[in-house]
Amino acid sequence: MKKGSTRAHPWNRTLLAAEIAAVVALYYLLPLEEAGWHVVPRWALFVLGVGLICWSVVFTARRQERVNPGELSPHGPVLLAVSGLALFALADYGLATAYPGEFEGLETRTDALYFALTTLATVGFGDIHAQGQYARLLLLAQMAFNLIVIAGAVSLLTSRLRARARGSAR
Repeated sequence: MKKGSTRAHPWNRTLLAAEIAAVVALYYLLPLEEAGWHVVPRWALFVLGVGLICWSVVFTARRQERVNPGELSPHGPVLLAVSGLALFALADYGLATAYPGEFEGLETRTDALYFALTTLATVGFGDIHAQGQYARLLLLAQMAFNLIVIAGAVSLLTSRLRARARGSAR
């Protein structure tokens, strides 16, 4: 695209769907049950992943200030939100397997993904819930992440879509 162009940045929905599928596949394929995955490396990678997602949202927000919002793709914020969801689902599952009894009803990776999504959506059916203090601390972090980081990514996405709509209405 030429500099100064006001055309919307093309984005490939098929590529985004493939990347989301890859995140979900990676979520299911990570070998957390193997003895080599000790608790400290798991939490270090979790903190690193959360930090990377937070940095990416801030970077994207700053970039949006410098570039015509209609030229940016909603691809990044959507992928960041899905990655954050998968990361917290892995943390929930890892905590549930490392410390049985921290969660009631969370036994499989699918349970953890379901629980992370219901927490994000603030639905909370109650079939899976935190019982222990570690699980509650993790959920506090997850809820803060959802409110601040994922809400920030969604805000970026909606402002891009509004900018595109204003640009195409002209």
